Amino acid sequence: MIGLLCGLIIILAIAIIILIGKILLMQKAIKEITESFNDRLTADTNTLIDISSRDPYISKLALSINEQLRLLRKQRHCYVNGDRELKEAVTNISHDLRTPLTAICGYLDLLDTEEKSPEVERYISIISDRIDNMKILTEELFRYSVVSSERNMVKEQVVINSVLEESIAAFYAIFIEKGIVPKIHIPEDKVIKELDRSALSRVFSNLLSNAVKYSDGDLEIMLSSEGTITFSNKAKELDEVQAAKLFNRFYTVEAARKSTGLGLSIAKVLVEQMGGSITAEYCHQKLTICISF
Repeated sequence: MIGLLCGLIIILAIAIIILIGKILLMQKAIKEITESFNDRLTADTNTLIDISSRDPYISKLALSINEQLRLLRKQRHCYVNGDRELKEAVTNISHDLRTPLTAICGYLDLLDTEEKSPEVERYISIISDRIDNMKILTEELFRYSVVSSERNMVKEQVVINSVLEESIAAFYAIFIEKGIVPKIHIPEDKVIKELDRSALSRVFSNLLSNAVKYSDGDLEIMLSSEGTITFSNKAKELDEVQAAKLFNRFYTVEAARKSTGLGLSIAKVLVEQMGGSITAEYCHQKLTICISF
């Protein structure tokens, strides 16, 4: 009886050891799958997941994941190629539109030297205004296609205070014309970050231009010592849904009819290329755009 009991204990112990070994092997295989999966998602490679385990269930799981990886890679390539073709098409279209627009502007300049009736003067003024809008749109299309492409940022030690002050000064005349008296809060201590100076200047310019379009006459600009920049202004014509779409390509609201809908999209692309983030919040009829590096 004791011998039988000892035999059962030995068998049970062996079974437990085998089970523990099985569990350890499965844990190792799952770890291999997890690490390989994360690596395949971040790297542009055709290598699929390979595991050391020969367990049929684990092998089936790896096979299923590999199938999904193949589909994901195919979709990614289609997206990248389509996005590249779209950007090239936008660039070509913007180039093609510049030539006829330049010619039209030339003929309008010639018409200015001719004697015209008041009615013709009005028609020419309308045409000239529409052409100016077209020129802005083609220029923004070209700029967006350029900045949204992969570009090498020339990062350097940039004093954000200086770039922000220069950008605000460039809009001084426009602020006066629109009756906007900005409240500016910039710390005396230098806020220095590794950024692309020209890209940062473009971001500030686009955000200030956006503020001029939507502001109800006020504008508050604040730079924190950590490198967070906020642009706030009253914008009664907006709502929360519209504010959430401001960074979408070609999105405009009726309050800014002359907008191309690309200025904030360009700002978002540039900020993210510099490793920062940009958000828009609308609360109590106040629009706040925040950039954080």
